[in-house]
Amino acid sequence: MKESKDLLLDAVNASLRAGEKILDVYNSEDYEVQFKEDRSPLTLADRKADNLINEMLSVSGIPYFSEEGIKTPFEERTGWERYWLVDPLDGTKEFIKRNGEFTVNIALIENQIPVTGVVFVPVLKQLYFAEKKTGSYKIENVLEKEIFPSFDKLMVRAKKIKSNRVVEKFRIVGSRSHLSPETNDYFKKLQQQYGEAEIVTKGSSLKICLVAEGKADIYPRLGPTMEWDTAAGHAIALYAGCSVLQFDSGDPLIYNKPDLLNPWFVVRSYAFR
Repeated sequence: MKESKDLLLDAVNASLRAGEKILDVYNSEDYEVQFKEDRSPLTLADRKADNLINEMLSVSGIPYFSEEGIKTPFEERTGWERYWLVDPLDGTKEFIKRNGEFTVNIALIENQIPVTGVVFVPVLKQLYFAEKKTGSYKIENVLEKEIFPSFDKLMVRAKKIKSNRVVEKFRIVGSRSHLSPETNDYFKKLQQQYGEAEIVTKGSSLKICLVAEGKADIYPRLGPTMEWDTAAGHAIALYAGCSVLQFDSGDPLIYNKPDLLNPWFVVRSYAFR
């Protein structure tokens, strides 16, 4: 059985290779956009990235579950002690809009908790990763076609991130493409509570990563998301010192539920938990 750091390395390298596939399609402008039953878009890049990640992670022998793959029934996956949870291209709308704010998300779930998370931003060349025992890290300026041969080589390039920061102006993160009326109302309450506040909009799991690295203080998501949308970012926020809690109950966000739809949730930095 592979150690946790070796599984993290596998996930990092799979995300980087998937990012290459995505950029090939992104730069070709031949997206082959289709629409799923829920009317969400699916591109050639989603499919190519998913196939590659599945192939690279299959050697671990750990079950694989992704947005684009076969949806294993709950009766089977309820017996999984751990599994890969993947969104091969999070932010497909941002991909189609060509604003660069899309990510590759890979998480390892154990007993309903993300213990490893990788978020790669191909256009920005930014890599976030986290593991329960080692914490959360970021690498800027990932090189073209870069692959890390060992965990030690990965850590040489990495900078540890923490959510706590000296707050000059309260900063709220919101979705670029999915702001709900309830979220806007909550923004107003936060602005009343904390005074002048800056609202930053981003696509994909970048929103969670901004809180994790201390560039924002809170990310409320009062609208629909699926488990694969949040799991990788959740790990990065959690091991950077953030809380990721259900909006109504205050209980931790959990995974491998019968219903894969997340409840509303809030990501808070250490200073505002």
